[in-house]
Amino acid sequence: MARLGFERIFQVLGQRNYGVFSLGNSLSLIGTWMQRIASGWLAWTLTESATWVGAIAFADLFPCVLLGPFSGAAADRWDRLKVLKIGQVLGFLQAVLLAVLYQTGSLSIWPLFLITLFHGCVTGFLQPFRLAITAGLVTQEWLNTAIAINSVTFNLARFVGPAAAGLLIALGGLGGTYMVNALTFGVFVVALSMIRLNTRPNGKHADSFLQEAMIGVRHAVSTPGVNVLLLLTVVAGIAVRPVVELLPGWAAEVFDGTSGDFAALTSAFGIGAVIGGLWLAARQSAKGLALIMIGSQAAMCAVLMLFALSTHIWMALPLAVLTGATMVVGAVSAQTLTQIVVPDHLRGRVMGIWGLTVRGSPAIGALIVGSASDVWGMRPPLIVGVIILLAVIAYVALGFDRMRASLEDTL
Repeated sequence: MARLGFERIFQVLGQRNYGVFSLGNSLSLIGTWMQRIASGWLAWTLTESATWVGAIAFADLFPCVLLGPFSGAAADRWDRLKVLKIGQVLGFLQAVLLAVLYQTGSLSIWPLFLITLFHGCVTGFLQPFRLAITAGLVTQEWLNTAIAINSVTFNLARFVGPAAAGLLIALGGLGGTYMVNALTFGVFVVALSMIRLNTRPNGKHADSFLQEAMIGVRHAVSTPGVNVLLLLTVVAGIAVRPVVELLPGWAAEVFDGTSGDFAALTSAFGIGAVIGGLWLAARQSAKGLALIMIGSQAAMCAVLMLFALSTHIWMALPLAVLTGATMVVGAVSAQTLTQIVVPDHLRGRVMGIWGLTVRGSPAIGALIVGSASDVWGMRPPLIVGVIILLAVIAYVALGFDRMRASLEDTL
């Protein structure tokens, strides 16, 4: 069964449109993670403040909260390929600007924050386009595997990006790291130019832009099962997900480490995430994903509690791998179920709300947990967050049968 499941992965990647997209997307994501590592470490070295590290993460992630509903409506109207190409050009320009400012000695914390905010706006607007385009690259029977591969791609970038960033920072400094990221945006533009979608948005809509955005919001929060997935995603994003954004503080303050230890921790999260994503991609059916999602969230809480109590980097690294695996299994299971349940004509708008929760809640959490960590240290806020998430999981578990029926009965 596992062998057959992994054959599905290669079969999906062998489909020209999806294979080309995955190649360009993976290189672009590696470059983005390189920039995140460079900017997070630069923020810490400039300020030695977890609040500022959280603020940089906030600037990168939070714009999706404001833009998500409207960009979701746009994804149901506009040419998804063309918009993605424009976004990659804008990403290229901001990466070049970061490189130039750093090389000239002009990149202080405020310019870093503002450029990161601009990039966050671009990425936040593109999020529903990036999520919704998958349905146009493969047919319905391959969608479950394709979504899981997307997650593997993202989390493989989380592993490769920090490792590449550490090497480039050592060889060429932060400026060189930003320039390599700029090149990856260009590669993705070329890849997107080679793709032809199976389906395209209608483009003809009777309702106004605002009305369509609100239809997407209402559908997401009122659909049984999907609303529970969104609740868990928001709580996990605010309460425990910021541990990833605040890894510079964990590496330097808690484990008394260097930029190499920070890259090792980030890579450990990425390795676990790739393992979890591959396991999900090998599954041949979406049946059972609701139980997997709940179980992985609970397991993540247990592992994060141990991580919070770790005293040495060698203790934290294997726990980071397990956290990455459970975190991704839960997130991808929820996203897959949402993509399958939502009707195609609402896909962009609902995935805009999904992108809002996935990027927006960690942004808010990073700001809150980062500020709390400056006052009480890194450990107590994470422990409190784990307890809060466990309480919500217990509440959801009480109505689990109803939620599973809503999500899986039509599969």
